[in-house]
Amino acid sequence: MKQIFSQRLKSARLMNGLSMDSLCEKINNIVSKQSISKYEKGIMMPESTILIALSKALNVNVDFFFRPYNVTVEDIEFRKKSKLKASSLKSIKEKVIDEIERYMEIENLLHMENSFHIVYKDIIKEKNDTITVACRLRNDLKLGEDAISNITFLLEENGIKVVHLDAEVEFDGLSGFINKTTPFIIVNKNATAERQRFTALYELGYLLLNFAQELQDKEREKLCNVFVNEMLIPTSEFIRLIGISRKDISLQELIFIQMQFGISIDTLMYKAKEVGIITEQRYKGYCIKKKNSTYFSEQIKKTRYPQEQSYRFLGLVYKAISQEIISISKASSLLNCSVNEIHSSLNFI
Repeated sequence: MKQIFSQRLKSARLMNGLSMDSLCEKINNIVSKQSISKYEKGIMMPESTILIALSKALNVNVDFFFRPYNVTVEDIEFRKKSKLKASSLKSIKEKVIDEIERYMEIENLLHMENSFHIVYKDIIKEKNDTITVACRLRNDLKLGEDAISNITFLLEENGIKVVHLDAEVEFDGLSGFINKTTPFIIVNKNATAERQRFTALYELGYLLLNFAQELQDKEREKLCNVFVNEMLIPTSEFIRLIGISRKDISLQELIFIQMQFGISIDTLMYKAKEVGIITEQRYKGYCIKKKNSTYFSEQIKKTRYPQEQSYRFLGLVYKAISQEIISISKASSLLNCSVNEIHSSLNFI
């Protein structure tokens, strides 16, 4: 009991980005930093009043502190590390583990099995290899050349856990495996819809693409971008909409495609350059215009696609309540909300 509590307390503190001194301040110094340290080392346990104070200060249910560790989250990999502080990285990692643990717990309670079976063994060495896998995946998922209306739903329907995390703007996303078998993807819920969709597929690329060992990180990142571009809109469909070769492309043309396919203007222009619809020089001119014109830049960055959310985890919790598999108290712990919130939202039919 002490060991679980000690680990959970430290996890909750890191999730909130707090030092031991900061945590003491948040609970009005009812205990000292030394006591917090002893709690986290498993030397002693707090009394009930202190436990409740810690729970409120750290925005977790009391049950959180005693939840057993049944899930191992593997291969959490942060890219673009330089943009995030060490404390932010620790906070995000602990939040990810907490979200995934709760997700897996409700699936276990409902006796659900993981259904992820998408594996491609092709060795990815260059651009054409990546496009081949993207086309095969689109075919396997029966997407044809149509727009993917909801990427989150598509991934979760195919056994990939997707979590929209409340994080700093510098964080895009990450991916990894639960218990070495079940893939998960994390995206920043504060990013634009287009950015979230791009990130989800980018992380999918890292999960699926079997990169050649000699490829450097930058080469892998570039190939993931190619994968995303082809998944969001197949080259053949893009050429059908824009044309084989263009000197100028109107912003309004791209806005229509953005609204249909959920792709940012920047991504569309990059794809136009990559497939040879516009020249390298024309693409540089676009980048210069975006840099020099505030109004033009704002129009480029504007989001025009509906925000996606993951409702699967929430739906599973309410399914478990309806089937009397879990209590409302357990549901509040899984959803990290109050019992009253659960009661007010229940509406049995």
